[in-house]
Amino acid sequence: MIVIPAIDLLDGKAVRLLRGERDSATIYSDRPWELAAQMIADGAERLHVVDLEGAFSGAPVARAAIERIVEAAGGVPVQVGGGLRDRAAVEAAFKAGAQWAVLGTAAVRRPELVRELCGAFPQRIIVAVDARDGVVAIEGWTEAASVRADELGRQAADWGAAALLYTDVARDGTGSGPAVESTAALSRGVPVPVIASGGIGSLDDLRALSAAGIAMAVVGRALLDRRFTLAEATEAAC
Repeated sequence: MIVIPAIDLLDGKAVRLLRGERDSATIYSDRPWELAAQMIADGAERLHVVDLEGAFSGAPVARAAIERIVEAAGGVPVQVGGGLRDRAAVEAAFKAGAQWAVLGTAAVRRPELVRELCGAFPQRIIVAVDARDGVVAIEGWTEAASVRADELGRQAADWGAAALLYTDVARDGTGSGPAVESTAALSRGVPVPVIASGGIGSLDDLRALSAAGIAMAVVGRALLDRRFTLAEATEAAC
């Protein structure tokens, strides 16, 4: 299993939120590109970057910071999400250097667009399946959609998504443990990789996801709070 460090951007800073709530932000760096460089030096094989302000506003905001993060990554691939809700925004993310674009709200609001993008950019579109009690959350996790997580996952796989990013919103940023059972159930139901996210707080959490057959896991606060190192995380995920 590949461990993917996360950098969430808000007001130009690297932050972490609790359950996606904007007012809960903990600031970790006002130079997120330097944080990215350190993650690469620590052995990251891939980075996960989220434009939180873009997710809340509905359009990308942090392009300049993302470009600097991609530059700091030195060729290590970066997946970018947050506010990508039309083709122009996705193309701008790729122009900024992203290897993958992560779309969540658009997959619910504009499914035809996301299906089109999956065809236009093969293996470069990741669909975010953000769920609360099995129901997809959109608009920066502030609104419940009328679609279940497993249903969206199957649709995205049919569209040709490169992967699904599954987050249990209620666990995100808590360190209380990932939703291993629901993540594994989603993975068993689709023919594309599922990336686990939300709640990972210990090496045992990573071992549990790996044992469940999950291909990748995004880790944010636990690494930033130094509960374990990336090297330790990678070893636990093997």
